[in-house]
Amino acid sequence: MSLLVVGLSHRSAPVSVLERAALSADAQIKLLQDTVAAEPATEAAVLATCNRIELYADVDKFHAGVAELSTLLAQHSGVGLEELTPYLYVHYEDRAVHHFFSVACGLDSMVVGEGQVLGQIKDSLARAQDLHTAGRLLNDLFQQALRVGKRAHSETGIDRAGQSLVTFGLEQLSAGAPVEAWAAGKKAVVIGAGSMSSLAAATLARAGVAEIVIANRTLDRAERLVQILTEGDETDVPARAVPMESVPVELTRADVAVSCTGATGLVLSAASIAAAVDGRIGAPVPAPDGGSGRTTVQAGAREAALPPTSVGTEEGCPLDLSAVQGTAGFSVLGEAAVAGMAAADLEQHAAWVDNGAVDAPGRAQRTQAGAGTVITLDLAAESEAIAALAAAAAAVGRIPERRRPEPVAEIPRPVPALFLLDLAMPRDIDAAVHRLAGVRLVDIESLAEASADAPMAADVDQVRRIVSDEVAAFGAALRAAHITPTVVALRAMAADVVAGEIARLDGRLPGLDDKQRGEITQAVKRVVDKLLHAPTVRVKQLAAEPGGAGYADALRTLFDLDPETVAAVSRAEDSTDQHDQNGENRGPA
Repeated sequence: MSLLVVGLSHRSAPVSVLERAALSADAQIKLLQDTVAAEPATEAAVLATCNRIELYADVDKFHAGVAELSTLLAQHSGVGLEELTPYLYVHYEDRAVHHFFSVACGLDSMVVGEGQVLGQIKDSLARAQDLHTAGRLLNDLFQQALRVGKRAHSETGIDRAGQSLVTFGLEQLSAGAPVEAWAAGKKAVVIGAGSMSSLAAATLARAGVAEIVIANRTLDRAERLVQILTEGDETDVPARAVPMESVPVELTRADVAVSCTGATGLVLSAASIAAAVDGRIGAPVPAPDGGSGRTTVQAGAREAALPPTSVGTEEGCPLDLSAVQGTAGFSVLGEAAVAGMAAADLEQHAAWVDNGAVDAPGRAQRTQAGAGTVITLDLAAESEAIAALAAAAAAVGRIPERRRPEPVAEIPRPVPALFLLDLAMPRDIDAAVHRLAGVRLVDIESLAEASADAPMAADVDQVRRIVSDEVAAFGAALRAAHITPTVVALRAMAADVVAGEIARLDGRLPGLDDKQRGEITQAVKRVVDKLLHAPTVRVKQLAAEPGGAGYADALRTLFDLDPETVAAVSRAEDSTDQHDQNGENRGPA
């Protein structure tokens, strides 16, 4: 049997697909049950977080396993297989172990290094154990992944590179300002009372908000979370619980809201958010003075701000700019002032310029006229440019305009009156809220974009080395364990041979007393043990090395071991290990 994982995450799929493929708690249970009922799989576990959905299974056939697991994911997520397939990734055997250990260490998280995924892995294992879908392989894998994740956080500074998704989201809301300074004095609403919502409430309390309101469909859970917040020693923030029906009213008084529920539909619509901020939108953000190339001046004031032109203002100039400056698209920016004018008018202007004086061959003459400077070009030196201009005028009838783009007016947005953090998958808050004035929304999609540019700490390389070492050790232990039932079956067969020979000896030598019979029995057993010791120890060492899986088959073939006997030993060990591990997991945290 071999480990196989099929899944999709924020690294392989857009948030819109992840949102649609999100699995409810009931869907996860049904998926596990259907997976172990399928022919290729004997064990199964689901890891479902806000940015990943992964199905782990112990399968006996790779291609059949990939096909079956992909189909089951599509069926239970509600996303068609053809649409889902391009976003799925597959890892097998050692690559699957490496992927899972990387996930446990936070290397594959949206926020690199975050430790919340360890709790989610523990919950996934507990669910699989409760449903009896986790056997020896997945129990060992998940337990080891938890140990590897804890080791990464204790032996390295990965925590400096990562943080919880809640903290990262609050940093995005604060737009670069220190979260503590931004949160100070704000009133917060937390919608939901699960693990993510509890983390959000605790993070907001430590950040220094003035009040926290917990809203949940089950009021008892909200009240328990309030009790944890108010009775803890870390903070003294006032907190209270309200039913979900009170959320619209609470939002009218709130400054920040965090939502993370298990709802399959929207919890907050754009209309409800608009109603919550109605009448309390802040002042417009001042327009930047320079550097951005943007302006927020009114259209009527824009022309007055542009540089004046002297073209057409000189005495005797035949161009009448006053008659054309009102023309749509006409520019008065420097040398582009005559762009768009009729070729006949420009020919008159050229003839007028041709009568001007020139300082010296090849040089232009500058004279002051009115408000600006008139430049008269040397016709001989500029003959090629004039010929090209005349050809263009003859072809199109008008001089083609070459003008700089007008500055784009930017519509000022008011200062946010309500900050929203949506950590649910599928989303709790309508994405249309992004377009509302006076509201700042950060959701999973915007967090994914922001995390793409987030710097990674140097400790990440050390964590990667830990993962590689742990994968090698796990693979060696797994391969060694794979041959153990065969070795046990071999020793059992040897014991049966010894017992048979001693029984036959009793028939031939009935006069042996108990002491003599015991000495003979021990001598025969010692001979068998010594003959088997070296090959069984060596075969375990060889089996633990990469490519050593075939040694178990060779041992069974050489000693003609009954495959059913080996399988029975393996089932007995699995049953004992699972019982022990279930007891360990049900112990106090």
